[in-house]
Amino acid sequence: MIEVRITESNSPNVDQRIGTMSMAHYINATRTDASRILGRRNRQKGGDGNRFQASVPKGANHPCANFTFPPPPPPHLRRIGPRPCPVCYLPVDQAIASMPSSPSESPVLHNLTYVHDENPIKTEPHGGSDFGGYPSLKQRNDSFDIKESMVVHCGFVKGSKPGHQTGFDFDKSDLAELQQFHEIIVASAIFGNYDLIQQPRNISEEAKRNVPFYMFIDEETEAYMKNRSMLDSSKRVGLWRIIVIHNVPYSDARRNGKVPKLLLHRIFPNIRYSIWIDGKLQLVVDPYQILERFLWRQNANFAISRHYRRFDVFVEAEANKAAGKYDNSSIDAQVDFYRTEGLTPYSEAKLPIISDVPEGCVLIKEHIPITNLFTCLWFNEVDRFTSRDQLSFGIVRDKIMAKVDWHINMFLDCERRNFVIQAYHRDLLEHMPPPVAVIQRPPALPNIITRGRNQGKKIPRHGRDRRSGSRRHHKASAGNRESNIF
Repeated sequence: MIEVRITESNSPNVDQRIGTMSMAHYINATRTDASRILGRRNRQKGGDGNRFQASVPKGANHPCANFTFPPPPPPHLRRIGPRPCPVCYLPVDQAIASMPSSPSESPVLHNLTYVHDENPIKTEPHGGSDFGGYPSLKQRNDSFDIKESMVVHCGFVKGSKPGHQTGFDFDKSDLAELQQFHEIIVASAIFGNYDLIQQPRNISEEAKRNVPFYMFIDEETEAYMKNRSMLDSSKRVGLWRIIVIHNVPYSDARRNGKVPKLLLHRIFPNIRYSIWIDGKLQLVVDPYQILERFLWRQNANFAISRHYRRFDVFVEAEANKAAGKYDNSSIDAQVDFYRTEGLTPYSEAKLPIISDVPEGCVLIKEHIPITNLFTCLWFNEVDRFTSRDQLSFGIVRDKIMAKVDWHINMFLDCERRNFVIQAYHRDLLEHMPPPVAVIQRPPALPNIITRGRNQGKKIPRHGRDRRSGSRRHHKASAGNRESNIF
């Protein structure tokens, strides 16, 4: 049987059956231009503009070939805000069987190597870092000229190999492990002690045996975990294998987090597939099922969800400024630079590309030269400009797609919310009051006429029993909140 799952971030039951939701609400809380475009494209193909077909799976006989989203609920049952939507997954054994036996073809680019420079020098008045090697604007532009063999900047420019005297350094005991071959890994990171580790759920025994889960942390996070007795010499917390990073290259913890997020192929040179999830997320679907659904079924080698509301870089930039995500002048400088390079507001002229703005907290990737180049060049933009990777994603994608026949599977954000659940950041969790205990009292007894000397008298309740029961209920409720957090 196929599995169709819908998850709710506030529900303890991850494997709920299909619900009835509005597809427009999956994309946005209201009918956005993106949802109208989707509906118009569907109608042009002869379909129902109000019915949204799931992306076409590989092969007409695929068990999910006829899967469609359920119809919208009545208006009074609709819920505002981004929500998860149903996703059709294969059972784990069938997902494993569908793994390609050989790597995907990398268009044009077959050999990719990286710049090594022990003494990088900043020669132009722009951003960058020692860790990134300060590529010049000419070097940046040349890196988008896709050839069969290329040498590009991709972090770790110093040292003999990534993690050894390069900045973003690993313990010697970890270096050998990171060189091992794996078909699949799952990776995440917490820097600046910003999040609490979320334990994956619904992971198959096959994945537990064969798919390593790596969590990168800095020394600040390590100290916190050791002080709380969360981390010992085994370097394991639940499924996660902890990798401690020394000599982080940036003062900004979020920018440090972009190193493993975008440069996993440099840290793990011998893996086929990776799933990256931000540290605030909890994985609740098996890795094999995720890869089958978003890569193998789609004949894709890179997948990322589109933003649930915004699909225009210029609108995203203004939203970042309004939310204080980065200083406004740096955001303006980055967007103005992209405008001079030809970036325009999103329009239907870019179809079949449906969005220029990703929800970048999950990356699903096959490690082949073209996808490794993409994440290298995406990282270089993050190193040169702001750390807001949503702003630089589209320009890098478009420049590569202009040169080679390559695409990215930008799936719906509601589908992403099906397989990861977002938690609160650590500082918010620690300042939250404990949940309020709700005591459900039994209904009042009916007024029964009786005979005898106690007629009309009320039987008193024992206050001591009621209070002790309340304390027990309150303590149990408070203990449930962090049952999946270490």
